[in-house]
Parts: sequence; structure tokens; C-alpha cells
Amino acid sequence: MAKEKALPRHKGVYILPNLFTAASLFLGFLGMVLVMEGRFEHTALCILGSCLFDGLDGKVARLTNTTSEFGVQFDSLADLVAFGAVPGLMMYQWQLSGFGTLGLMASFLLVACGALRLARFNVQSAVTSKKFFIGLPIPAQASTLATLVLFAPHLPEAWLGTVLPTASLVLVYILSFLMVSTMRYASFKEYGFIKAHPFSSMVTVILLFVMVASQPKMLGFVFFLGYILSGPIYTLFILSPRGSKMLAAKEQKQG
Repeated sequence: MAKEKALPRHKGVYILPNLFTAASLFLGFLGMVLVMEGRFEHTALCILGSCLFDGLDGKVARLTNTTSEFGVQFDSLADLVAFGAVPGLMMYQWQLSGFGTLGLMASFLLVACGALRLARFNVQSAVTSKKFFIGLPIPAQASTLATLVLFAPHLPEAWLGTVLPTASLVLVYILSFLMVSTMRYASFKEYGFIKAHPFSSMVTVILLFVMVASQPKMLGFVFFLGYILSGPIYTLFILSPRGSKMLAAKEQKQG
């Protein structure tokens, strides 16, 4: 029986993922404009919108089988603007300018570590497991800072001029370090657990959605903060003991 010939793919399909990337880049540029106008909450929303489009461009490319090296490089450049330059500028103008040179260097470090994180990801993506990211993904870093801006109005008023600036400075340095670290973060690209436990996974997702949707400005930051902490917890307290046990078992076999 003769195989059916694959239908020729319309050339317009190949531009779809790049349109989503361009939308992410546009929101990044818009975020810069809004930072200069002092509209930080709107800038935070632009960053979160860029994250949405950044997730969609990869999904569309895989679904339509239109992945390309050009698309990978275009996506990385857009990510550096939307998730590196914009959060760095936003944090400097919002909380870090009062620290002078220290605040300026913290904002620059955020951009520099984001660029290093993207470069390392592009080099290692073909040889590393898709189950985990090595280092904090740059969109997660940007989303954490964006949700912090939205979360800040819920803090006690006495904290806004004292605790918040210092906490923001410390958080920026921590996020910069985590991006270039070797901490393992779940990528959610492999769905083995979901396939094995479809009902419980569905219930968990629904509960998380309802919780975040009920108080998005408050619980959004809590959600991303939990993801930030998950990397060190998994790497230091789960992965390291497991590796030590495997090494000990290997040595016993060799002995």
C-alpha cells in the first residue's frame, strides 16, 4: 500500500511563531516606555504578557513543526529585552535608584546574568534533559519581579519606604545568581506524572488556578516565590542525597 504524500505546508505557517515572538518583543518595548512614565504596574503587566507570548511561540512552533534556528535566535533576543532589560530598568526606577551605584549595578547584573542564562540555554538545550532547567529561567525571574510590583500595595504602609527597597535589592541579587547557577528547576515540558495521575493533576491545576485568580496580585507573587525556592530545595535536599546514595552504591559494587 503506497504511503500518502504529505500535504505541502503553506509558507505562511512558518511566520506564526515569529509573530508571537514579535508580540513579546513589542510588549517589552512598551514596558520600557511605561517605565519612563513611572507606570510600574502597567510595566509589570507588559512583562507578564510577554511571558504569555513567549510560551505560545514555542508551543505553536512545535505544533506546526516550524521550529528553526532563526526562530531560536529571534526568541532569545526578544527574551533579553522583555525579561532582562525591562525588569532591570523597572527595578532601578521603582526601588533601586535610591541606592546609587549599588542599585545601578544590581540592575545591570540582572541584565547581564539574563544574557548569560540565555546563551547557556541555547548552547546546552540539545544535550541536556528537557525535564529540568539548569538555572532559573529568565521568564520566571522577570515574572517574580513583575508580580512583586503588583504585590507591593498589599504590604504595610510602613514597609514601603524602608523594608521594600532593601528587600528588592537583595531579591535582585539572588535572582541574578540563581539564573547562572546550576540549580535544577522543573520545566513542565514532560508530562509523565500528569499521564500517570490525570485526575489528581487536573484537580491540582484547577485549585491553583482558582487560588491565583481569586487574588492575582497577592498570590501571583507567592506562586513565583514558591517556584524560586523549589530549585534550591530540589537540588540541595533531594537531588544531592540521591546522587550520594547512587555513588555509594556504585562504589560498593566496584569493591
